[in-house]
Amino acid sequence: MRGPVALPHRVLILGLGYSGLAIARQLQRHGCTVDGTVRDRGDRGADGVACHRLVAGHPLDEALLAAIAQAEAVLCTVPPDAEGDPALRRVRPLLAASTSLRWLGYLSSTGVYADRAGGWVDECAEADARTPSALQRLLAEQQWCQLATEVSARCAVFRLPGLYGRGRNALVQLAEGRARQVIRPGLVFNRLHVEDLADVVVAALQGAEQMALYLPADDLPAPPQDVLAHAAQLGGHAMPPPQSWEDPSLSPALRRFYSSRKRIDSRGTRERLQWQPRFPNYREGLQDAWDHGDGR
Repeated sequence: MRGPVALPHRVLILGLGYSGLAIARQLQRHGCTVDGTVRDRGDRGADGVACHRLVAGHPLDEALLAAIAQAEAVLCTVPPDAEGDPALRRVRPLLAASTSLRWLGYLSSTGVYADRAGGWVDECAEADARTPSALQRLLAEQQWCQLATEVSARCAVFRLPGLYGRGRNALVQLAEGRARQVIRPGLVFNRLHVEDLADVVVAALQGAEQMALYLPADDLPAPPQDVLAHAAQLGGHAMPPPQSWEDPSLSPALRRFYSSRKRIDSRGTRERLQWQPRFPNYREGLQDAWDHGDGR
């Protein structure tokens, strides 16, 4: 087995949102120079991350062109559309022509797996969901893998459960009055702390696999009302009234979010990356958020 690959000197993150910023900060702590893209010039990235505007219909500026040409690794966090990855469409010819590129990564979703009625999913499971959003994710994955093959770069696809962390969690939702207690019997799913995601990406950048699929997740698939109840107890908040998943007033978006019951088996990902989560369950993740001021 080949040993770990050295981390790249320069990384480009397409989409400096919640996950992109956490990953950028972690890469900086490891000595990487990180560039990232934003949709609006008013968006701000992490300290030391050069932000470049990437919007359909707007030309790429010289700084972004230089960042693309110099990047040894490119990670995309941008959600797909009906044609796949919109960010990749903008920069694909430039990436294909790069002489620096060694690694490509794409943040996908465990939504590509259909409902398992609480059963388990691992890297060998069929991506059998056929919803529009799942098909878009799968198309975007294919586009990144195809580009990686064309340029002989290593490629990693990360199929992620729900992300949370400081600033984005049940404590914040309760404090802001946005929390919903949707009840569906048998509903369980995993979560992943955003700092654990950042650790996984760093580990994957050092992996030697040419074409890799990862399913990072926590240790405790749980009903969403259990997470909400723990956050309410931790922060001293009142629980919102329960609402049935079958309630006709429930929005289509929420209904889709709670439609798939599955548990993620991340043992294969952990073994291949030699990774263990800092926050193995939502209780530890919420405690960290509370300790840093969330929900107060």
